[in-house]
Amino acid sequence: MSEILTDQEAGGVDGMQGQYLTFSICDVLYGVELLRVIDIIMIQSITHVPHLPNYIKGIINLRGSVVPVIDARIKLNQEEAEYDDKNCIIILDINGPHVGMIVDRVAEVVSPEPDDLSIPPKVEASGRNHYLTSVANIDNKIILNLDCEKFFLDDIA
Repeated sequence: MSEILTDQEAGGVDGMQGQYLTFSICDVLYGVELLRVIDIIMIQSITHVPHLPNYIKGIINLRGSVVPVIDARIKLNQEEAEYDDKNCIIILDINGPHVGMIVDRVAEVVSPEPDDLSIPPKVEASGRNHYLTSVANIDNKIILNLDCEKFFLDDIA
């Protein structure tokens, strides 16, 4: 733990290692590696692009870059909902390309200890939890940590 604190005090990428930005979708907490988070922005005008899956809402202009935006709620097979002032777009770096992920609410940044993390259980033969890297149990809250590369694999080039 002292190594992590030292890195955090120094700042930079090392200080974010092992930290997760948590957010909710339908009252379930999810996490993404903080190292992947570029920005968190409010919902804005999204340009619809025809002939894409329904969970890809379109594209936005983010400081001169075109970024695809995906509604995580729909991608996770949850019912579509109207956006409100709590929804936001998390801009993520997926090894080069950036993608925006619409979530219901951003919660907090957590730093789970190794003992807080476990391998996701196999709950069905089809492996529907293949988007998960781990499950964290922090302060009696379950956090499903997403594997961003697998989650966006079919959506970005």
